[in-house]
Amino acid sequence: MHQPHAERRRRLMADIGDGVALLATAPEAVRNADNHYPFRADSHFLYLTGFSEPEAVLLLDGRSGKSTLFCRDKNPDLEIWEGFRYGPAAAVEAFGFDEARSLSELDERLPEALSGCHQLWWPLGRDAAFDRRVHGWLDQVRQRFRSGEQPPARFGDVAALLDEMRVIKDASEVALLREAGRISAEGHIQAMRAARPGGFEYQLEAELLHAFVRNGARQLAYESIVASGANACTLHYSANNARLADGEMLLIDAGCEWQGYAGDITRSFPVNGKFSAAQRDVYEIVLAAQLAAIAAVRPGAGWNEPGDAALKALAQGMLDLGLLTGSVDGVIESGGYRQFYMHGIGHMIGLDVHDVGQRKVDGQWRRYQPGMCATIEPGLYIRPAAGVPEALWNIGIRIEDDVLVTHNGCEVYTAAAPKTVDDIEALMRGE
Repeated sequence: MHQPHAERRRRLMADIGDGVALLATAPEAVRNADNHYPFRADSHFLYLTGFSEPEAVLLLDGRSGKSTLFCRDKNPDLEIWEGFRYGPAAAVEAFGFDEARSLSELDERLPEALSGCHQLWWPLGRDAAFDRRVHGWLDQVRQRFRSGEQPPARFGDVAALLDEMRVIKDASEVALLREAGRISAEGHIQAMRAARPGGFEYQLEAELLHAFVRNGARQLAYESIVASGANACTLHYSANNARLADGEMLLIDAGCEWQGYAGDITRSFPVNGKFSAAQRDVYEIVLAAQLAAIAAVRPGAGWNEPGDAALKALAQGMLDLGLLTGSVDGVIESGGYRQFYMHGIGHMIGLDVHDVGQRKVDGQWRRYQPGMCATIEPGLYIRPAAGVPEALWNIGIRIEDDVLVTHNGCEVYTAAAPKTVDDIEALMRGE
């Protein structure tokens, strides 16, 4: 069970050489009074450990190749109130650390671990409280210089190393992402089946939650967007409180988190289950753009290529609909398309829904490699405006899937959620 995490720790220690790396999990956050938000471990920490309890620190020593977890002690009395804790002894066995110690020993042992190492790595500037603790441990080493102790002379951002490690998913991560995609798709299917004129957006949000939790995914990857009518033209709409009107389109952008890994799907469909002619015209343009983008995802292709393919299809569609005039190249060069399509083609996905990894490397577009996972999500958002045909007003459509780059192309692992006009209408008829 802990083999992938142990292998990742070994890889990171190889990268830091004779240095030392420190990572703390996320702090707990108070929601109100003595009520906390549900705890979610820091993604980098989770990637290296699989350990999801709060108040934990990981020490990786590149000199010895040794990993040490500092965590909360077993406490039977507190466990009556708060639930199970591993404690140091069980954590070693369960997660494959070389050693685990009580969190109460951290301040005593860290200066010793930092003495004599050439470079210290930690997530620089990511957590002010942890930065202060690290500087305190360094000061203790500096104060012992008369005894011959040497503090690290160089510092590095371990998050930058981990960002690159996390770009390519290993087999265990791919399995978790596929399951997150499967459960997320089931939520969208359930919401489509439940949609009716006269209902409310939040009722479909409840259908999503029901499907996610029923499958064991109790956390969202992000706050669900359930946007009907004009609301679908607000990219990050979150109120989810409008009544569903007959004849309107509905955009749902939602995904669950499965064992830390995110699903992210958007589907757009008519509230009454039947596309009007105008809705169908806009929808088919967005779907064609998405399919063109997916076809461009393959090893060796640049990150920009799927977006370029989608943009050409969208630009032609805007011309065909009478939204813009001119040529495809002219619309793209002028940026006129941004009135109706104002975001990029997608983002990487993994432990974070907007996952780590730079889209450009040394000034050049990153090349797709097998094991990368990303979203493909073109859209059109048509607000009422001068020159815009009235039949198209307030139609907002986005179609989003999650893809895994394979050795000969890509796998759309969220394809279970219907997205052709015929399949959507059949599902909403109960077929």
